Amino acid sequence: MRCPKCGSSQDRVIDSREARDGYAIRRRRECMRCNFRFTTYEIVEREELRVVKRNGAREPFNREKLMSGLTKACEKRPVRMEQLEQVVDEISNELEEEGYREIPASVIGAKMMRRLEAIDHVAYVRYASVYRQFEDVGEFISEINSLDQRRPRDPGEQELFG
Repeated sequence: MRCPKCGSSQDRVIDSREARDGYAIRRRRECMRCNFRFTTYEIVEREELRVVKRNGAREPFNREKLMSGLTKACEKRPVRMEQLEQVVDEISNELEEEGYREIPASVIGAKMMRRLEAIDHVAYVRYASVYRQFEDVGEFISEINSLDQRRPRDPGEQELFG
């Protein structure tokens, strides 16, 4: 690994431990030239999965795109980055276990929505609005009402539209 500070390729591993529920190894390293410490992650390289977009275009599966979508949906919400990384890991592992070589983007979107609904309802509605291409406020209200019907209401919670 090259040191992010000085660019030297001479380093030593100080500590290694399991990360991301056993799907990665986290390594703390120290540069032998400048003594800068940094962290790297080692993950299994997977066979390339291709995503089929709505318009029929195909592109390589990209974990960073999943993470970016989740991060945008959860912006300014009480959701930890570790939760989002776990969601991306779960979806990636699920897709690999299901044996897809090509997968419609809609399947990935549905998996993300299911997980977001369990994590944060505001983030879920944000994501759903982009994923389902809401065109007016009525669609937001309809989605929020259907969300309310799918989950039990906390007695201390205020009604959004009532």
